[in-house]
Amino acid sequence: MEKAGGSLSVGGSYPQKNAEILSSQYGINLFLAGLLLTFAWAVHAVGISKSHLLSYLITLMLIQLLWMLWYLCRSCTQRRLIRDKDTHAGARWLKCGITLFAVITLILDSFKIGYYIDFSNCLSPTEGIFPVTHAVHTILQVYFLWCHAKDIIQSFKTLERFGVIHSVFTNLLLWTNGVLTESKHQLNEHKERLITLGFGNITIVLDDHAPQCNCTTTTLCSIFSQGIYYLYPFNIEYHILASTMLYVLWKNIGRKVERHQQHKTPFKFHGITVGMIFGLIVLTSTIAIVVVYLIQIGRSKIKSELALTMFYLHAIFVLALMCTAGIVALLIYRLEDRSLDNSKNPARKLDAELLVGTAAGSWLLSWGSILAIICAQAHPKYTWYNLPYSVLVIIEKYIQNLFIIESIHREQEKVNDDIKTLRIVTISRGSTLSLTPSYKEIYNGRATSDSGEVPCLFKGGICGRENHAGDGAKEETNQENSSVIHSASDFSFYNRNSVTNNKRRVLKNIAAFLFLCNLSLWIPPAFGCRPEYDNGLEEIVFGFEPWIIVVNLAMPFSIFYRMHSAASLFEVNCKT
Repeated sequence: MEKAGGSLSVGGSYPQKNAEILSSQYGINLFLAGLLLTFAWAVHAVGISKSHLLSYLITLMLIQLLWMLWYLCRSCTQRRLIRDKDTHAGARWLKCGITLFAVITLILDSFKIGYYIDFSNCLSPTEGIFPVTHAVHTILQVYFLWCHAKDIIQSFKTLERFGVIHSVFTNLLLWTNGVLTESKHQLNEHKERLITLGFGNITIVLDDHAPQCNCTTTTLCSIFSQGIYYLYPFNIEYHILASTMLYVLWKNIGRKVERHQQHKTPFKFHGITVGMIFGLIVLTSTIAIVVVYLIQIGRSKIKSELALTMFYLHAIFVLALMCTAGIVALLIYRLEDRSLDNSKNPARKLDAELLVGTAAGSWLLSWGSILAIICAQAHPKYTWYNLPYSVLVIIEKYIQNLFIIESIHREQEKVNDDIKTLRIVTISRGSTLSLTPSYKEIYNGRATSDSGEVPCLFKGGICGRENHAGDGAKEETNQENSSVIHSASDFSFYNRNSVTNNKRRVLKNIAAFLFLCNLSLWIPPAFGCRPEYDNGLEEIVFGFEPWIIVVNLAMPFSIFYRMHSAASLFEVNCKT
């Protein structure tokens, strides 16, 4: 096995590159096999049942559990094998976020266990084993990520590559399974709404995987079956976050890091009041819109059209505000002269790639809607609001991606933020002269305490008191006739610092506002408010099944984009 320490030679790096390629290919084949199995179950392929899919997922989770237990035991007994840490990976706020999603995932697992107990007469045993295994897997994985997400593994590297990449693709398959299950439920509800909207020419066939037996307790069965689908969005976000954190851990295996550590940047509410207030207004209004939308949609044609119109108008207003905020932030960046940090950073590189990659899902849906509006022969009134909405979705993501990517690549200021006030020297008649170094002198390291001299800050060349008896009377005379003013250079430096602080305050408010807006825009699609389904125009132009396939493929990426953007903007706010 490889040993830590020392620079990698050509002969040493070659086997490691091979190990990286082999492990990645192992993970891809693992994922493709599970993906085809999932697809076969979804289309009711002959000979493939849900028990086969769950058995495959249970096996993958058990293998990951064994690897994590081995890693945890080895790290406890041989702590000196792992010394380096990636300060950019596994931020505390990210760990808190994944913990929150994991707790809700555990509630989801408990609902699934209760659902299995009520329908145990006609469900496969794997449907009871799966949530139990998944709950254990979730608890241990969250503990593992809290303790070892920052590790840079330098021993047993070949073995660890396979273990980590196995964990990455296991979580991706669990994410795919959750997305598919939740999408099938949304599709069934959507098909029922189409009849209400008057699209009778579309064949309505419900894709039903419900148990073929009676529930032992009707009330509990209803609670479990309905509650499961409201909890799936959190389960989906949990697995995609876990897979990204594990991927960064995989990329860090064998990596040589620079010894300087970046200082921690905790989140502070001070100075972001305006952004938080406007963001909370958007969040509150979005929740209200989603509640009304879910109540009204499908009740009648008029109520459905009003619900769609209400959604589009609210979304257009929010997206316009986000575009404006993003443009202001980019203009501030253009006025600043700060270099970019181009050092190797797997976490930052992955963040940028995920932003652009997942934004493509929304862009695909938006261009589909624009094309449908152009090509459709008949246009109900509410469909015209879809045009500016789709255009703004494209523009907003373009601007926001540029802002976030530039923000996470900008170097932080090295000036101590706590030193913000220029100390003013004042002299009163008959008082002892008290001198303190100016802001610029502290910054340049030329404090008077080091040299024994004091700066000339006063008109007429009056300087500080020296320890010579002959100069005492002269200083007292000059104090009576002189007024205190600031040095012009100190004023200039203070003004520049004041402008910089104002820019930073504006940027922090913009980041806080965009953070809450992205959380707001994550809520509607995650909880079933999807006008791409209910609009109906796209399904007439492209056909029902082709458009539904496009929506089901693109929507998970669109939902993940909002949550990932919110996480990135939280980091930007801490860094600014």
